Amino acid sequence: MASRDFRRMLSGYGLTTANILYRLPDHPAILQNYIWQEYDLHPHYPELRKFLDFWTRKLDGALHSVVVAHAGLIKPAEVRMVGDEFRLH
Repeated sequence: MASRDFRRMLSGYGLTTANILYRLPDHPAILQNYIWQEYDLHPHYPELRKFLDFWTRKLDGALHSVVVAHAGLIKPAEVRMVGDEFRLH
């Protein structure tokens, strides 16, 4: 059985990394860095949006900026079905 992440990559998901800068709640002049990484769909990023919505609702640190990098690790043209299997002993 294929892993959940592999099935998501075959359906168009790619590895998304977000560098999130936020202000410390007790010291708003100081910025802190948080790295988030998950498989997500380019260009709308529903998983990242869900995480950032959670952040703004539940966490105290105000967001300063978010920088996103995305890489499609498997493209549909790179995967093909194999008709035969050969074993060497």
